[in-house]
Amino acid sequence: MKNKVSIIGAGMTGSTAAHWLAEREIADIVLVDIVEGMPQGKALDMQEAMPVIGKDVSIIGTNGYEETAGSDIIVITAGLPRKPGMSREDLLTTNTKIVKEATENTIKLSPNAIYIILTNPLDVMCYVAMKAGNLPRERIVGQAGILDSARMRAFVSMETGVSVENINCYVLGGHGDSMVPLTRHSNIAGVPLDKMLDKDRLEAIVERTRKGGGEIVALLKTGSAFYAPSAAIAQMVEAILKNKNLIVPASVYLQGEYGQKDIFFGVPAQLGRKGVEKVIEYELNDAEMAALNESASQVAENTAEIKL
Repeated sequence: MKNKVSIIGAGMTGSTAAHWLAEREIADIVLVDIVEGMPQGKALDMQEAMPVIGKDVSIIGTNGYEETAGSDIIVITAGLPRKPGMSREDLLTTNTKIVKEATENTIKLSPNAIYIILTNPLDVMCYVAMKAGNLPRERIVGQAGILDSARMRAFVSMETGVSVENINCYVLGGHGDSMVPLTRHSNIAGVPLDKMLDKDRLEAIVERTRKGGGEIVALLKTGSAFYAPSAAIAQMVEAILKNKNLIVPASVYLQGEYGQKDIFFGVPAQLGRKGVEKVIEYELNDAEMAALNESASQVAENTAEIKL
């Protein structure tokens, strides 16, 4: 039987994630959105592209949840997008309601599904979904660290001219301005970044990484990034469905790792068929740990504000 992935929210990120996944031919796809006709139209357009690219994938668009029944993975991208000048925290109240309802409606039809959350503020929305669905921690994971790390890799490549395939960057912490790019653990073909880049250029890359999402919001004027976030979703879905045990930075529920408890937080996680198979703990120095603790305190503060 084919795998099934349902994406809640058929806007630019959700529909582009469906596109990336359809190209991989690893699951049938259901696109769900409240806007009448929109998910149906996008799904039909994608379905008609399958003969061109030679992929046998079913893509369905719907305004209800019935078609999501029996999903292996539920991806939630639905929510109010950030606008210029808006912080992720501004989205808290509205998106809590959206994610809660999406989780409650889907878990009844797919009781064994693994959840991937993209809605902002990301770490808090993971917590909302976990509580709303009464999910064990291995079955819920937030997409953030892959995106943030990919942005850093892109910026390093732009600065050095080296292929992105040779660049390894790791960004941990909350998905926001307090994220923690680990320059000491990042490298170009095994050579630490601080050996390849001078201090000022490296600090500029770190700062641009932290502001990466806001930079795109400011340029687009309406909406936010969708190509890179949706590609990251596809990578996570593939890692889970293929049981790849791929280690990626992701938002997971911590129970003592990195000295944090009871919050979702960006750390290296091993993704396989059970979802989050393992949390990997890096050895951090005092400065890195202090930055991580500061980021965690902001996430904990925002998490404490939600009302379920």
